[in-house]
Amino acid sequence: MFDKKPFTLTEQVKQLQDRGLIIKHPRIAEKYLINISYYRLGEYWHVMQSDEENHIFKPNSRFEDVIALYNFDAELRLLLFDVIEKIEISLRTKLIYHLSHEIDPWWFQNFDLFNNSKALVKTLFNLETEIERTKDLSIKNHLKKHKDDKRFPPAWKSLEQTSFGALSKLYGNLKPNVKSKNIIAAEFGAVNHTYLPSWLQSIAVIRNYCAHHSRLWNRNLPGTVKLLPKPPNPWILDQLNVPKQHEFSKLYVHMCLMRYMLNTILPRNEFSVKLNNLFEKYPNVDPDALGMKSKWQEEPLWK
Repeated sequence: MFDKKPFTLTEQVKQLQDRGLIIKHPRIAEKYLINISYYRLGEYWHVMQSDEENHIFKPNSRFEDVIALYNFDAELRLLLFDVIEKIEISLRTKLIYHLSHEIDPWWFQNFDLFNNSKALVKTLFNLETEIERTKDLSIKNHLKKHKDDKRFPPAWKSLEQTSFGALSKLYGNLKPNVKSKNIIAAEFGAVNHTYLPSWLQSIAVIRNYCAHHSRLWNRNLPGTVKLLPKPPNPWILDQLNVPKQHEFSKLYVHMCLMRYMLNTILPRNEFSVKLNNLFEKYPNVDPDALGMKSKWQEEPLWK
């Protein structure tokens, strides 16, 4: 049975020091540990250990480097969350606009348009839950004014209540003969519907990590993405720098796709500048932990 007792802040600091982590200012370290848990910070000092079983640190491992890694990761999440927000709003707008014109404002509850009925049922159930608990006045007024209409409110009201993950699933679940599916893909530079679903799914996963303050640095991401063989918009010119499938678990390829999509939404965005500034601010962060390629800033995609 598990029998470990909780450590005081002083005991936590002493244990780290006994294991070889250099902590110049124990009181400052305690201040960090009362605000950021021992095990959350442990995700960042894990790579500094030479003996993972006994948790012994490599020589010259410093607590301030742990905090620098933590701060870098926190700022990276904020940067990506801002980028993903723009992609999410654009995707929501395109879905609402194109499909409402091609079909009708209630296309999202039309089972004839989707491949997987069970998946759509789940999406609609979650959407109904969101609509029932929302305090959005446009939804409340619509339901009050049209109480005899048993349908969802139209797409431009209903889909404002749902998540990026649900939007990506709606898009991916659309049948290929729905014309808007290709139109939306083309507007994002994805040529057709073959590629865009995997991009959206990966971004949805990363968005959830950002929203829940989970580590992105040195994380292996689940799933995979499909890359265009000949992207119509600026991409990575040096083929040796195009991430290969075994590198898809690293963050870099997903940030490349975010940048590619963002360039179609906001051509003069500052994603590249802010990302480069972040690495310059934290020079001790190893770019390889994110799968970054050498001289990535010089590629047409990032200029």
